[in-house]
Amino acid sequence: MKARVHVMLKDGVLDPQGEAVRHALGTLGFQGVEGVRQGKVIELDLDHQDAEKAEAEVKAMCEKLLANTVIEKYTVEIA
Repeated sequence: MKARVHVMLKDGVLDPQGEAVRHALGTLGFQGVEGVRQGKVIELDLDHQDAEKAEAEVKAMCEKLLANTVIEKYTVEIA
C-alpha cells in the first residue's frame, strides 16, 4: 500500500522559498504570478492491508515527525 503526504505551510506563515520562486519567475519573464507557496510531498510504501489503519498510522507519523504542525498543515492520500 502506498501513502502520499502533502505538507504545506499554513496560511499566514511567511514562505521565503515561495517568495524567492515568485521573484525568479518574474525575472525570467513570467508575469502575473502574484504568489507562490512551496511545500513537500512524501511518498511512503507501507506493509498494510487495511487502508483505515494505514491512514491513522501515517497521520501519527505526520504529527510526530513529517510535519511541524505548529506552522505546517498536511493531507494524507492512501492508495
